Amino acid sequence: MKKILSLFAAGLLCSFISCNNEKTAGDTKEESSVAEKNLEASHIVTKAFDTGDPSMIDSVIASDFVDHTERGDMNRDSLKAMIVAWKADSKDSKTEIIKELADDEYVFSWLRFTGTSSGTMGGMPAGPYNMTSIEVVRFKDGKAVEHWGFMEPREMMKMMAPAPPADDKTKAK
Repeated sequence: MKKILSLFAAGLLCSFISCNNEKTAGDTKEESSVAEKNLEASHIVTKAFDTGDPSMIDSVIASDFVDHTERGDMNRDSLKAMIVAWKADSKDSKTEIIKELADDEYVFSWLRFTGTSSGTMGGMPAGPYNMTSIEVVRFKDGKAVEHWGFMEPREMMKMMAPAPPADDKTKAK
């Protein structure tokens, strides 16, 4: 379960998306080129999760990258391993960007993950899944340096295998 959650979060970090282009009357200011570059980097990570190919990660993730997970802080190599493991578990996985916002420092993505798990990811039961998550990624000098993933508790519960039935010996004690 924790591995899956981390995968979603990392993959999610991947999907740092669209810019905040709120305009007021008479405002013709274009999206900043830095924000656009951050979104492009986010899309590269999302594509890596969808294809299972982490080869482009080094171009958009800093070497000192920190992925803040429930298992503790992880690094760029952990993210690459998660990409490979995710695709191995769920060959039909797809990531949909529901909404994305970006500025010169952060990308915020609301993502939907769908597919069918083979059940090889720790704690995730075999079968179809359809989950959403909010991903927050901080950028510096054109590369992701930090990631946080947020999922509703009921979304996390969907990923967990049901608890095993109580053992009769346990009940007797």
